[in-house]
Amino acid sequence: MERSTFSITANKQVYKFELAEYPHHEDEQCKFEVFQNGELIAGFEPDRNEVVRLCKNPGKVELSLLHQIAKHLEHYQV
Repeated sequence: MERSTFSITANKQVYKFELAEYPHHEDEQCKFEVFQNGELIAGFEPDRNEVVRLCKNPGKVELSLLHQIAKHLEHYQV
C-alpha cells in the first residue's frame, strides 16, 4: 500500500486528504481510499476505461467534492 497527501480547493476552502492506494486490491476493497483527519471518507475504483468511480462514501461527502477528488485520482493514476 502506498500513501500520499493531496489538497483540493472548493468553495474557497482548502481540503487536505491522505490517499491510500492498494495496487493489489481485492473485490471487497476499493483501489483508492481517501482519508481526512485520519478517518476514511471515501473509496474509489477505476473502471475498465480508467475512469474513477465512487466505491464507498462512509464520510457522507458532498457530491461536488467527490467529483473533484475523482478528477484528482484520474490524473494521479496516469
